[in-house]
Amino acid sequence: QGGLAGFKTRLSPLALAALCRGRVVRVPAGSLVRVVGTELVIPCNVSDYDGPSEQNFDWSFSSSGSSFVELASTWEVGFGAQLYRERLQRGEILLRRTANDAVELHIKDVQPSDQGHYKCSTPSTDATVQGNYEDTVQVKVLADALHVAASPLSSPGPGLGRSLSLHLGEPFELRCEAATTSPLHTHLALLWELRHGAARQRVLALTREGRLHPGPGYEQRYHGGDVRLDTVGSDGYRLSVNRALAADQGTYRCVVSEWIEEQGAWQEIQEKAVDVATVVIQPTVLRAAVGRNVSVAEGKELDLSCNITADRADDVRPEVTWYFSRTPDRPVPGPHVLARLDRDSLVHSSPHVALSHVDARSYHLLVRDVSKENSGYYSCHVALWVPGHNRSWHKVAEATSTPVGVDVTWLEPDYQVYLNASKVPEFSDDLTELECRVVDKRSMEGSVRVTVSWYYRVNRRDDDVVTSELLAAMDGDWTLKYGERSKQRAQDGDFIFSKERADTFSFRIQRTTEEDRGNYYCVVSAWTRQRNSSWVKSRDVFSKPVHIFWASEDSVLVVKARQPKPFFAAGNTFEMTCKVSSQNIKSPRYSVLITAEKPAGDLSSPNETKYIISLDQDAVVRLENWTDASRADGVVLEKVQEDEFRYRMYQTQVSDAGLYRCVVTAWSPVRGSLWREAATSLSNPIEIDFQTSGPIFNASVYSDTPSVIRGDLIKLFCIVTVEGAALDPDDMAFDVSWFVVHSFGLDKDPILLSSLDRKGIVSTARRDWKSDLSLERVGVLEFLLQVHGSEDQDFGNYYCSVAPWVKSPTGSWQKEAEISSKPVFITVKMDVLNAFKYPLLIGVGLSTVVGLLSCLIGYCSSHWCCKKEVQETRRERRRLMSMEMD
Repeated sequence: QGGLAGFKTRLSPLALAALCRGRVVRVPAGSLVRVVGTELVIPCNVSDYDGPSEQNFDWSFSSSGSSFVELASTWEVGFGAQLYRERLQRGEILLRRTANDAVELHIKDVQPSDQGHYKCSTPSTDATVQGNYEDTVQVKVLADALHVAASPLSSPGPGLGRSLSLHLGEPFELRCEAATTSPLHTHLALLWELRHGAARQRVLALTREGRLHPGPGYEQRYHGGDVRLDTVGSDGYRLSVNRALAADQGTYRCVVSEWIEEQGAWQEIQEKAVDVATVVIQPTVLRAAVGRNVSVAEGKELDLSCNITADRADDVRPEVTWYFSRTPDRPVPGPHVLARLDRDSLVHSSPHVALSHVDARSYHLLVRDVSKENSGYYSCHVALWVPGHNRSWHKVAEATSTPVGVDVTWLEPDYQVYLNASKVPEFSDDLTELECRVVDKRSMEGSVRVTVSWYYRVNRRDDDVVTSELLAAMDGDWTLKYGERSKQRAQDGDFIFSKERADTFSFRIQRTTEEDRGNYYCVVSAWTRQRNSSWVKSRDVFSKPVHIFWASEDSVLVVKARQPKPFFAAGNTFEMTCKVSSQNIKSPRYSVLITAEKPAGDLSSPNETKYIISLDQDAVVRLENWTDASRADGVVLEKVQEDEFRYRMYQTQVSDAGLYRCVVTAWSPVRGSLWREAATSLSNPIEIDFQTSGPIFNASVYSDTPSVIRGDLIKLFCIVTVEGAALDPDDMAFDVSWFVVHSFGLDKDPILLSSLDRKGIVSTARRDWKSDLSLERVGVLEFLLQVHGSEDQDFGNYYCSVAPWVKSPTGSWQKEAEISSKPVFITVKMDVLNAFKYPLLIGVGLSTVVGLLSCLIGYCSSHWCCKKEVQETRRERRRLMSMEMD
């Protein structure tokens, strides 16, 4: 249907019905228009509903549309006429296959003689022709009547040739001339394009319908009126930019395309472009300078001057901002703005800071009653703004002066700091206490206060640079802030920072750990009160570090497991005890985990370790991976003594065979109710090995319907065979599960279909398709899975998984190892005969009924409608006959 959409105006419904059953060759509808010297491309494709194949194509040409001359062919080299062979050899005419059923005819450098009709046909060897095997398109060749040229630069300014040099914010205009003298009614479309090297960017376009479309990034400037496209005269197009930006630099190109409308569709017949000008945006040179370093006494005034120079004197507005910083490497931090003069000449400052405008190029900063907090680096930032369209502003230049250092002289407080350890730990969890004292205080008046900061540094043996970690720091307003290392422990009460006396600070670690070993030092800071009642740090004094260390030995943890009672047969109770001994662990508590490792001979999960039951240091028991619901109380783990634990497993089964171990972890108390892991150890294994000569089970799948038709019944038999010792059927039971893999190579995940446990309960899994399943036990060792109303999704590899249960002499049921059968592949086909049988029967039946009904209506009409006329004719005959006898 989609392939014949272009032929609905040329083909009748009867022809369309024929084409839907056969082949359709199509070329572009209508006519193609090209200009001399351009390239002509005519696509041709074929839709063959008999099956995909590589089609061959023949192209012919006729100037009048009546007699065609061979042009080119995809399967015959010498197909073209002598007139076109040279152009074919030079590559001016060529065929390019785009698909098995599609080809394109390319004619480079179209000439006036190429105007005419082109026919695309596909050779056919079919016994009967179904569809159309050829199609024709008309090509019109026009003379080159499009003229595109660049107009002289209309914006004055320095430049050479087509180069235009501008400053940021200045306006410029570019013009392009475009006209056509084509005899046909054509339309022109124009695009202004900006090139930055190899990259191209659309600026503003005038479409063939006369609409303007800004390029990406120019939408806001276009709607604001900053970028415009106007027509000048009959053939002039002007691009106007009110304020030049840095992004406007590059080569501007005028691209003009000529379009024609044929049967409601637009065709681009040619395109020409011309480079109009290269715009170079010259940055505005702006410099700002403050002066030299200044030294001023505390309480005096600080006067700084910011002198600016620029290379332009047009309508620009300066914006001056003074910044203050403690260090010269960060001269412009946001929160340290002292004063600002905006572009509207409005001053924004604080009561102690004034900003004055002395002349057009000089701006003064005045700070009254300076103090120590005014010591630092001062810089000014200048920005030049130019007014834009619709009351907008554009920044054309900005500069920042070199920071100038200002030193406020005053009498600095003098003191010394000493750090000593009043309590040193000898073992882990002992108390550590450090005291930081301030002595020899001189020149410390009432307006000066001292605070302390505590630091920790790891003691390393190599020469690498070691960074200190902040534990706690006190601000001038006595606010204590914790570091990342000590925040949590301080909240838990393990780290205590306090001030014992006016000149003594203390730091206490309630429970010292091995991670706390290292060097500690304190820093005492002097703070001075400012005129706004705030406090500014004036001096820091470091103490010598104190080394906190104690010798520690590695923790030792040994676990021994033993089996108190012998163990032989399944169904008995398995018991294992674990004895723990430890060294160099303070007040240990033990947590125990019982693990089971299957023997290496189990191919289903070799060397698989499972967690059975655990007991933590608080004597809380938890089942880990013990998922047997029928034996939920079958395992017990208890604490016999402080260092001895006992594990019992009741009613053991053959599947419980393996190596059993105790994993013991020693915990040391930390900060009351918290625990710290000290060491972990693994015990020797205790093996459970059942020396039995029981039966060996095998499973296999059989189906007498490996290939079925959709809707038929699928039967699958899972047959269990027993080798070795013979068993009574009442002493055997099976858990049977059916799986399917929807793939040929078993590379997908199996899907559970249905399962039957040893008690005869059937469970069917939910699926996405609608076929029904039934699972039943048809024999002692035979299970039947039936798929009713099979569908396409029922194909795949089917197999069954069997878990045997054997009754032991003691009367308990023992679960054997699970076995799986080899898969059987089932295919589901569609019954074509049955699919069409009922529609055919219904059609024949309806035709017969309609025919009989038509015969009955005709008989009744002839019998009843003409009955009167026949009777009158018979009466006349009888009357004539009687008269003759008389």
